[in-house]
Amino acid sequence: MNYLLWVIMGGVAGWVASMIMGNEGSQGLLMNIVVGIGDKTGVAPGAPGADRPTTLLGFVWAVVGAVILLFILSLF
Repeated sequence: MNYLLWVIMGGVAGWVASMIMGNEGSQGLLMNIVVGIGDKTGVAPGAPGADRPTTLLGFVWAVVGAVILLFILSLF
């Protein structure tokens, strides 16, 4: 059940981050999930609340990390 929450919240966080970065039309659902979950492993693994995807703080960290990850990906 916890993995399902990670996928759902990762998808939503990736979608919000893509709207912030202005490229919501160019990514699909899978890329939103990958970006939203990808930040958990690299960008904010030790941040307070980052290990709980269902809390507001965990969601904020997911969006912040996804925005950073999308910025890095846009450089390539």
